[in-house]
Amino acid sequence: MQLLLIADKDNDARRQMADIFGPEEYQVIEAESVDVALHEVLKGDVRVVVLGSEFDGLPARELIPLLKKCKKDLTIILVSNDESLPLLRRFRREGIFYHSLKPISEDDKNELRQVVKCAFENSSDKLCSTDVFREKVGLKEYPV
Repeated sequence: MQLLLIADKDNDARRQMADIFGPEEYQVIEAESVDVALHEVLKGDVRVVVLGSEFDGLPARELIPLLKKCKKDLTIILVSNDESLPLLRRFRREGIFYHSLKPISEDDKNELRQVVKCAFENSSDKLCSTDVFREKVGLKEYPV
């Protein structure tokens, strides 16, 4: 079973995101602190992380490089309501796989499910780039 790490400071948001994924799909690990998230990544079994915009007082822009240093091929999906293009460009340069707004509607939840599925396929060396994903789900590109 594939391990999915959900790391977010907001307990309710973390629980809601975890509930999107059924136990038959992934084994979901919820991280409520940076040390738990780093420990899970360093153990080596986690390939995909769904990361909130701030975690234990650290903004994602500081945590993403740290996670990538722990595991170079880690796939990170950033879930944040911050839509600043310069910030999103920076996150992309630092290696996030995808940026998603916090899932509210059923469409948002389906999008996150599809992104995570694609991220696992990508981490298994199957072609599933962000562009391919956008084409599959019919999303318009944005200039990031």
